[in-house]
Amino acid sequence: MIKVCIFGAGAIGGYIAACLSKTNVELSLIARGPHKEAIEKKGLTFIKDGKTENLKLTVTDDPETLEIQDYIFISVKAHSISNIVDSLTSIINEQTSIISTVNGLPWWYFHGANTGTNLDNTYLESVDPKGKIWNTIKPEQAIGCVVYPACEIIEPGVIKHNEGEKFSLGEPDGTRSERLKKIADLLIAGGLKVPQKKNLRNEIWIKLWGNCSFNPVSALTNKTLDQIGNDKELINLVRKLMEECQLVGEKIGIKFNVSIDDRINGAISIMNHKPSTTQDLNAGKPLEIDPIIGSIIEIANKLNVEVPNLKEINSRLKIKAENLGLYQRSKVIDELTS
Repeated sequence: MIKVCIFGAGAIGGYIAACLSKTNVELSLIARGPHKEAIEKKGLTFIKDGKTENLKLTVTDDPETLEIQDYIFISVKAHSISNIVDSLTSIINEQTSIISTVNGLPWWYFHGANTGTNLDNTYLESVDPKGKIWNTIKPEQAIGCVVYPACEIIEPGVIKHNEGEKFSLGEPDGTRSERLKKIADLLIAGGLKVPQKKNLRNEIWIKLWGNCSFNPVSALTNKTLDQIGNDKELINLVRKLMEECQLVGEKIGIKFNVSIDDRINGAISIMNHKPSTTQDLNAGKPLEIDPIIGSIIEIANKLNVEVPNLKEINSRLKIKAENLGLYQRSKVIDELTS
């Protein structure tokens, strides 16, 4: 039986768990604190389309209690992965596949890339400080993932699905591997939409386009997407941020198959929604700044692309988050993203 572990059974990790619980896998969750205790005592409660189900799942806060896994979903924030990779080594062997469900550029991004720049087969400091993830997990074990659903933790042990069912997957080298097919088939059997993409990097940047613009603007103003859309000054700033993001992406071979106008219109048509960065800020949780914005600036600096608006918004968001105790400044990353 295929062994699957979800490290971080929060909103997205819990959704994946609820779906995989319907399939024939040996499923384990790694969680901590009140959320872990609630799942242990009462099961994981999952709410979708007005229906509530309670799932009795194996949950632990100690990976060493588990056997070697075939697949591990890492569902913690991108900036937290380097803090937990050492604890994963006891459940990983050379056949284990790692799927990181993160916003921003993933830690494996330039593994096997063919951008024609000196970034190929290197790690980004803003995503993976000192290459800890790259050197511990090994990028060969990564399967790429772009997450679209919106879910939230209502209370410890209770997860509500709000919208979206798509998780795009892809091998970093674009092949249709057997390991990719197996996990995609399992997720589909659990009720998800899982397209297998030959060039997932394009899709990563299309999502990043919105994350690097709407997320910081919303976090700095506490406005919803539709409110930003109704503010000429703010939507003009969003456009400038997206233009700079596109310049950087195209420099490493990304094809943007939709227009900036279409991407903006898609975002501002969502009513009363604040992006994850704003939600984290209002909840007092550490912010994902470096993987979403810093990574683009790091690439831009290394390839001599001018991104003044991204740098300005990155600096303003860092200052706000740092003043609230929601961001820990790194001298090395500051130097790479200024």
